[in-house]
Amino acid sequence: MDWLKIGSAVFLIAMIVFLWPRMKHAVANSPKGSMSDWMGFIVPLAAVIGFIILLINMV
Repeated sequence: MDWLKIGSAVFLIAMIVFLWPRMKHAVANSPKGSMSDWMGFIVPLAAVIGFIILLINMV
């Protein structure tokens, strides 16, 4: 291993250590999604998946 890989690994570990408490706080205090929020996510996702399947079948 050269020093660049070792330094990258150290910075990656440091980033995880510093971000972990903030991530826990954000997850604990985030608003919960309602059914309409989930439908607003699922309907466009299903439309895109359906369009991709249509394109694949046309080939």
